[in-house]
Parts: sequence; C-alpha cells; structure tokens
Amino acid sequence: MVAPSGLPARAAKDVEKYLLDDEDAVVATRRHWAVLVVPTVKFLPVFLAGGWLLVLDPENRVTSTIGMLVVLAALAVYALRIGEWWMRHFIVSRRRVLLTSGVVVRTVTLLPLRRITDLTWKETLFGQLLGYGTFRFESAGQQQALSEITFLPHAGALYRQVSGLLFTSDWGAASGGDDEGNPEPASGGPVATGGRRDTEPIPGLPLREP
Repeated sequence: MVAPSGLPARAAKDVEKYLLDDEDAVVATRRHWAVLVVPTVKFLPVFLAGGWLLVLDPENRVTSTIGMLVVLAALAVYALRIGEWWMRHFIVSRRRVLLTSGVVVRTVTLLPLRRITDLTWKETLFGQLLGYGTFRFESAGQQQALSEITFLPHAGALYRQVSGLLFTSDWGAASGGDDEGNPEPASGGPVATGGRRDTEPIPGLPLREP
C-alpha cells in the first residue's frame, strides 16, 4: 500500500485502514475549509446571543442558565461540524472511490471505478475564487450513495487525476476488471496451478489415440 506524500496523519490512517494491502491511494484529501463557512455563520450569532444572556445580569439565574446552555449547545454543534470536516476524506485508488465520514460512528462509502459512466465537475464563482469544486459521479445500476461530493480542494487537478484513472486502460482502471476493480483473467480459458491451461495435456501422461 502506498499513500500520496505529504498526507495529513488522519488521512494516512484512513488510507492504511480502508485500502487493501495491494491497493495504492492515488488521491486522498480532506474537503476544502470553505465547507465550514455556513456553519460558522450560523454559529456566531447564536454563540454571541448566548454570551450576551450569560453576562446580562449575573445575579439572575434564569438568564445566566439559559445563556450558558445556549453557549454550550452552540459550541457542541460547531465542534461536531469541525470534527466531521476533519474526519471526512475523499480517497481514490486504481480500483474505487471511497468517502470516509463520521466522528463517533465511522462510515465508508465506496464506488468501483468501472461502474462510473460519467464524471461531472462543477466549479461555482466562489469555488473559482477559493479553489474548490464539486464532483458528480454517474454510475450504472441503482442510485449510488456516493454520487456527489462537494467542496473538493484543487478540483481541477483532482479532475485530471480521476479522469486519467477512468479513461485509460491501466490495470484496475474503469475500462476493465470486476466490480471490486480486480483485473480480468487472461483470455484463453482458465489457468491451472503452475500456469498450465486446463485444455493442455498433462506432462508425462501418454496421449490417447482417437
């Protein structure tokens, strides 16, 4: 197993934990920090309001208690958002796409590369300014849980890397292999132990006359 160089410790741990021994990570990244902008905008007014109630009248237990509860709740929700951002990683190997998520309960969603039929890359105006984009995967079969991944950093470079895996004939790419990304067996019939094909005569045995 090989992980990209310079990988954060948490992402390297996910690569080591969720990829197979003979499976190398081509891409492993956390989502862009811009994903925290909306939670921060929601957190600040609630936190400030709670702090205002807390210090409004220290002698009033009702307002102080309510203020303390609001501050603690706001901090807990915001910490959970940050933790989720910290723990979620987008990983791509030559076999599949994985998205790890969850702080208390870890979840791994995967999509074999060979099932991906189309890849859409969307970059909004803010995405162009801040450097993030959205991937949308179209796949054969039923609706996949891993169909859209937002706030991916350096989306242009990621798009070229993932496209290189999808549209080349390298081993394990989307063009060949089974659903798990394993390479297809060589044509010419099943191969027995030692490289001998089942249709070949066994060495040392006399040939039958027709």
